[in-house]
Formats: sequence, C-alpha cells, structure tokens
Amino acid sequence: MNWMAIGALFAFLGVALGAFGAHALRARITPRDLEIFDVAVRYQLTHALALLITGLILWWRGLDVSRLLVITPWLFTAGIILFSGSLYALVLTGKRWLGAVTPLGGVLFLAGWLLLAVALWQK
Repeated sequence: MNWMAIGALFAFLGVALGAFGAHALRARITPRDLEIFDVAVRYQLTHALALLITGLILWWRGLDVSRLLVITPWLFTAGIILFSGSLYALVLTGKRWLGAVTPLGGVLFLAGWLLLAVALWQK
C-alpha cells in the first residue's frame, strides 16, 4: 500500500474541506458546528501527515519493519474515516447521533500513535 500517496490525498481533502468550511459553510451553520467541522479538518490534516511520515518510514526501512509499524497506517486511516468522517457527517446532516462514532476514531488514532512509538522504540 502506498501510504505516502494516501496521506497526501487525505491532506489534499483536508485542505479542500477546510476551505469549504471557511467559505461555503460559515454563513449556513452555527458557530458551534463550524468549530466541530474545524476539529474534523485539524485531526484529518494531523493524521494525513502521520500517514506520510509512517509511509516514509516503511519505504525507507523496506522489509525490515515491525509488524506493529505495518498496522499503524491502517489505524490512522480508519481513525480519519471514523473520527473526521463522523464529524463532517454530523455537521452536514444534522444527525447528532453520529457523534457517538467519533470516539471510536479517536481510539484508533491513539492506538496508531502507541503502535508507532513501540515499533520505533524496538528498532
């Protein structure tokens, strides 16, 4: 899997969604919903960079990588989809129950960072 390309794509989408929120949504949603949308963008961009870095480490190390390191980008990707995706959907649809999905994405982010730290510590 080309995690650097996926990270770059998530970064592109994060910038585009950030611009969408700042320009198209600002007059259409409440200030609180705009804050929620901004949190989704911030976490997406942060973890897009994490995917880029993890992909770079995997590329640089080749086959000499920990199994933990191989799992890490999957966790970041699923975290972006669940955390940021649920917040985008919550704001755009008004379905507040989607907020219940967000913590699952947060747990995946935490697991990804922990596995990355352990994998790098071992090497």
